[in-house]
Amino acid sequence: MKKTSLTFLAIALFTSLVLWGQAAPKSHARSTHRAAAKAGHSKLIYPPANREGTVDDYFGTKIPAPYQWMENLDNPAVKDWVESENKLTFSYLDKIPERQWMRDRLTKLWNYEKVGVPRREGGKLFFSKNSGLQNQSVVYEQDSLTAKPRLLLDPNVLSPDGSLALADYVPSPDGQHLAYGLSQGGSDWIVLHVKEIATDHDLSDQVRWIKFSSISWTKDGKGFFYSRYPEPPAGKAISESLKDHTLYYHRLGTDQSADPVIYARPDLPSWIIEGDVSEDGHYLLIALINGTAPTNELFYVDLGDPQHPDVKAPVKALYTKNDAEYAPLGNEGDTLFLRTTLHAPKRKIVAAKLNDPDPAHWHTVVPEGPNVIESSLLAGRNVVVQYLVDAKSELKIFGEDGASKGSVALPGIGSVAGLSGRNDTPELFYGFTSFLYPSTVYRYDFNTNKTGEFAKPHVAFDPSRYETRQVFYHSQDGTRIPMFVTARKGLKLDGQYPTILYSYGGFDISITPSFSPMLPVWLEMGGVYAVANLRGGGEYGEAWHEAGMLSHKQNVFDDFIAAAQYLIQEKYTSPHKLGIQGYSNGGLLVGATITQHPELFGAAYPGAGVLDMLRYQKFSGGNLWEPEYGASDDSKAFQWLRTYSPLQNLKKGTCYPPTLITTADHDDRVVPSHSYKFAAEIQHDQGCGNPVLIRVETQTSHGYMPTDKRIAQTTDIWAFMAYNLGIRQVPKQGSGKKPTP
Repeated sequence: MKKTSLTFLAIALFTSLVLWGQAAPKSHARSTHRAAAKAGHSKLIYPPANREGTVDDYFGTKIPAPYQWMENLDNPAVKDWVESENKLTFSYLDKIPERQWMRDRLTKLWNYEKVGVPRREGGKLFFSKNSGLQNQSVVYEQDSLTAKPRLLLDPNVLSPDGSLALADYVPSPDGQHLAYGLSQGGSDWIVLHVKEIATDHDLSDQVRWIKFSSISWTKDGKGFFYSRYPEPPAGKAISESLKDHTLYYHRLGTDQSADPVIYARPDLPSWIIEGDVSEDGHYLLIALINGTAPTNELFYVDLGDPQHPDVKAPVKALYTKNDAEYAPLGNEGDTLFLRTTLHAPKRKIVAAKLNDPDPAHWHTVVPEGPNVIESSLLAGRNVVVQYLVDAKSELKIFGEDGASKGSVALPGIGSVAGLSGRNDTPELFYGFTSFLYPSTVYRYDFNTNKTGEFAKPHVAFDPSRYETRQVFYHSQDGTRIPMFVTARKGLKLDGQYPTILYSYGGFDISITPSFSPMLPVWLEMGGVYAVANLRGGGEYGEAWHEAGMLSHKQNVFDDFIAAAQYLIQEKYTSPHKLGIQGYSNGGLLVGATITQHPELFGAAYPGAGVLDMLRYQKFSGGNLWEPEYGASDDSKAFQWLRTYSPLQNLKKGTCYPPTLITTADHDDRVVPSHSYKFAAEIQHDQGCGNPVLIRVETQTSHGYMPTDKRIAQTTDIWAFMAYNLGIRQVPKQGSGKKPTP
């Protein structure tokens, strides 16, 4: 789950503590409930969910599991319950007066052109673009920087309702073919197709059961490497546990059944195998990774003549101790450039000889420094390095010999959102974004050292009224944590501002400034938006990550609690006006936090959360997360997991804050049963009138949602938060005035 060139690391994914701040008074829950009743919401009657007598035994400890039947996603009783819950949720949301204004405003703000960072192949540029409200982005090719783009692939024609998602696309090195992946409902399962670009005709090739894989062409353009799992049992594609990832090669014009196995490790059934061809086509680099672990092993294949590659050449080992990250950036002849954490937890760039890869003989190109290297690549015979400085991006250039060539000037405090370049072309493309400005794509010319705009968006929003500040606070153990706070300029801190606190805290993923069209809506309604950079992420290197994983996971929740207390103590907000949000591993964060300190918040949103930590590893790709979380099959890990697992730490009669849970029926990464079980249990245990609702979307998945559904769900989440945090009127457009509570 790290942002590196290794696809596997981009797989999205995740004891009581002392309350430092002032405890919320008991009247908090009652006052929130009274506000809801005034606006026309009566006490909710939740759909019945059968509580069975199932009990799991973990090393002699008995754990009741009354909703384990919800793990059978095809069970008619589950489907009936989901339908009833959705009906209740939408009847509640329909009564929020501000919801329609929020949706209209969000739709207007969403309607701007969004262009992805381009990649160059065969002398052409390939990129995605969404005109504004298209359900999916469209793929274009462009012959030169000034040429008119030509539409290459439009998934909106393939699937007008967005139920079939364009998951990936990769042009061949000669620019003659486009391999592209489609998935039903945005599932992680992908079916690959191949388009002949000149004729706009699809070949007969179809490659199935691909998941967590790159698509990497051989230099001759006649085939590509990919990774897949065995076909799952019928009806079990979403929930079946994943095993035996294998690397194959597909030659155009042949049936998938003839694809040769390139590398397999049946002795390591839960590990991921990733294959990528070097830019010169001479080598295949193979990474072997234990799920989402921050370390990997590395192998290579000498393909010989790039125009006549020997894909069946022997696989040779480079690094097999699984003791660090070994991320290949590219090569110059037989010299391989690597980004690594070996003896460098904040990463360094080294050059290694393929025939003498011993780390003792490495040449250090970019040494480890005070700031973490977030990403890097070879471009124009240079090494481009993106650093994180307190979760903000810096971009620097080095020669392949390590000589410093200066920095690329960035527009301000924000994030580099993608790097793209080739070592044989003197240019670099990158995106830049911040909380108040959407992503702009830039092109840097190494010959002139000048930066120009490739694509700049225009949004119907005036950011000059607002500002982002970075503050620092201390967690329970004294650790200094950074946090971004975005709000109207000149804010008078009186503790009365509806505030959203968002975090993630896991998998070495850094949460850096980025734009969402929803943020201007929230700011215009008088809200404050805060993002805390918790331990478990990658903002300060591997030590920061390790401080929030396995037995140290409680640090993440402590950091989040401390962020909430800081916002209250500094009088940005107060408990009944503070909402928290998190998604995936962040959904776990929110779920654990409201079970530990329900009195501290006025609303909560756990989206697609990993909420049953005792059984997560039994479904889909959950076993890939064991290096991050540990698993209940291990007696030591069970002890720490049970202390914070949201599902097992709900308590009957507790007053939980207003909570909206979301999941998707095609989510095969964090399967929807997590959210189903948690929703049923918290509704059963709720000790006051605060609403607890679940919203289940159809034909969508963990990371995919067509634009129309994304606008609808985003509106519903934020309308629920706004309503329960006390916002009772909408502003005049762009007024920035404080709302009336």
